[in-house]
Amino acid sequence: MRVSVVGLGYWGPNLARNFNAVETAQLHSICDQDKNRLARIGENYPATKTCRDFSKVLSDPEVDAVAIATPVQTHYDLAKAALNAGKHVLVEKPMTDSVSAAEELVALADEKGLVLMVDHVFVYSSPVRKIKEIIDAGELGDLFFIDSVRINLGLFQHDVNVVWDLAPHDLSIVDYLVGRLPKSVSAFGAVHAGQGIEDVAYLNLDFDDGLVANFHVNWLSPVKVRHMLFGGSGKSILYNDLDASEPVKVYDRGITVDGDPEARHGLMVGYRSGDVLSPHFPKAEPLRVMAEHFADCVKNKKQKSMSSGQAGLRVVKILEAAQHSIKAQGGRITL
Repeated sequence: MRVSVVGLGYWGPNLARNFNAVETAQLHSICDQDKNRLARIGENYPATKTCRDFSKVLSDPEVDAVAIATPVQTHYDLAKAALNAGKHVLVEKPMTDSVSAAEELVALADEKGLVLMVDHVFVYSSPVRKIKEIIDAGELGDLFFIDSVRINLGLFQHDVNVVWDLAPHDLSIVDYLVGRLPKSVSAFGAVHAGQGIEDVAYLNLDFDDGLVANFHVNWLSPVKVRHMLFGGSGKSILYNDLDASEPVKVYDRGITVDGDPEARHGLMVGYRSGDVLSPHFPKAEPLRVMAEHFADCVKNKKQKSMSSGQAGLRVVKILEAAQHSIKAQGGRITL
């Protein structure tokens, strides 16, 4: 797969590095409007073409796919142009800045038989894949709640708020693990640094089957926290992305409920305290795994990838609903 990486700001160079290292892909070209940035990154890949005009990427018959790492407001136009040019597309998260734009891209990719994939990079991480393996095996029992905290000091964005910036990571993880949209979304946010962009926000998702999920995203925290807690009827999982040695811990702790009607006036809830296990899983760079998966999907014409356009659309639906809810002072939005 010959791929062109478009956009060499914060994330684009990481994509270029990984596509250059994948055996099943070739970093054909890199594209950016900033000539100094283009020259600086291009020095690392002397055999790779450079260009400042995206239209040249689209008209190049050697290019099979484009990886788009530009500001979110540009995703729709660039991805649409690439799909219309017959190129497979990998686009940075979030896929678009509106549901209607995401729906159009998904439909266009389907119509043309092309791969449309979203860079939900955490879906490709070993800890998250292990968590899915544990949940799918039924070890947690019924999933009751998900609590997520993704907070740090900065980086402030000028074009999107903290929800659109940070929440897609954890929303994509939950989408990967649960595989469906919530019934409704409620969100609160606050602006502290001016320009009307929320820098602190709380999201609540109701899946209407006993499962609720809460997300805290924050650009103002003096400490960096990356925690997700998955609570089930059997066991629970703590995922700490900042713990390099033991990022996943499985707790055999919880409650037991006495369903005997005669025990109604007695103690109906008991507590169970068991082992805490830290499972082993292979170490691999998530972005490398994603690049390999994208190349495999293109080679074998697999439109249903682990982070397909449909998955990207579901995340954008939640983000858009959360934004409407924030503007409605936490009003619940039905999906």
